[in-house]
Amino acid sequence: MTNTTESKRPLVLVTGSSGLIGTRVTQALADRYQVIGLDVVEPERPFAGEAAYTCDLTDDRSVSKTMTTIHRAHGRRIASAIHLAAYYDFSGEPSPLYEQLTVRGTQRLLNALEAFDVEQFLFSSSLLVMQPTSDTDQKLTEQSPTSAAWDYPQSKLEAERVLKRERGDVPVVVLRIAGVYDDQGHSLPICQQIRRIHQRQLESVLFPGEADHGQPFVHLDDLTTCIVQTVDRRARLNDYEVFLIAEPEVVSYAELQETIGELVHGQAWPTIRIPKLLARAGAWAKQTLSDQEQFIKPWMIDLADAHYPAEIQRARRKLDWEPRHRLKTTLKTIIGRLKQDPAAWYESNGLPLPDSLAQAGSTSAADDRES
Repeated sequence: MTNTTESKRPLVLVTGSSGLIGTRVTQALADRYQVIGLDVVEPERPFAGEAAYTCDLTDDRSVSKTMTTIHRAHGRRIASAIHLAAYYDFSGEPSPLYEQLTVRGTQRLLNALEAFDVEQFLFSSSLLVMQPTSDTDQKLTEQSPTSAAWDYPQSKLEAERVLKRERGDVPVVVLRIAGVYDDQGHSLPICQQIRRIHQRQLESVLFPGEADHGQPFVHLDDLTTCIVQTVDRRARLNDYEVFLIAEPEVVSYAELQETIGELVHGQAWPTIRIPKLLARAGAWAKQTLSDQEQFIKPWMIDLADAHYPAEIQRARRKLDWEPRHRLKTTLKTIIGRLKQDPAAWYESNGLPLPDSLAQAGSTSAADDRES
């Protein structure tokens, strides 16, 4: 039995709906679509869409049960299944979740959708599946070679292959997305770099590679717009599409470091190149000798200067999408919020407070008790 609202607003399914991207996408779509959210956890905030269901994509029974419930409650026609859920970890340690969630979870979802009429399956992949280029004048395109250097992009690439091989009649759109950030930061690589410079750590002036290389990013607002426009244009797209989603300009590693240093401390911030062998040894020693988890791992050193300049002309033309934000200008906003309330900024970005801020907070709390 089909819900009467189905004829009024097309149904959109969003996995990972409680995450940073999923929450924003759900809010953006909710006024014109019936949005159904799927996540392994219940949403912490009121859900903006039609309904939210808990679903474990690593479990066959959970996926089957949830999709059967959706079929009965909301009908069989799905305008777009937006698949954001995936496993991501910067530790570099192997995890079965790359296979169980990112790869097999995609396969389970695709298989469960066989009971529906699906107009579009939108998969959030990563720009990191692309083989980086050593030529600063050459941009990557959708036809450029792929080459995953570690588990996260490898799992995304494997999931892409599953979709291409097993999609049947379901039209698929793959968005290979650059690193996502917003006005608060919410990008671990960017915020870790800001943290190192803010705390004047030795690593904040050292760089093991080609400092004129860089990785592109994309603002969360621009990514949300891109996803919404991809859904809106589903009838105009081919049966299998791939798009690179990034800001057109790449801020080099040196420029990023110097900009952050200027914004945080009001002074020029040097970038000193060191050999990768020395950097790996230093990262290993700091991890071994420190009682705190270190963000920079030895395995990251070889990838530190990978260059991913993206040509986004195809997304401009077929999705009518143009990113409005630029990382270099948004850094002023991000660091402005850090300066305005350092403790809140560290907490929002999941970073441990530096000792100076923690001690200041303890002193302030003690003063409040005494008064």
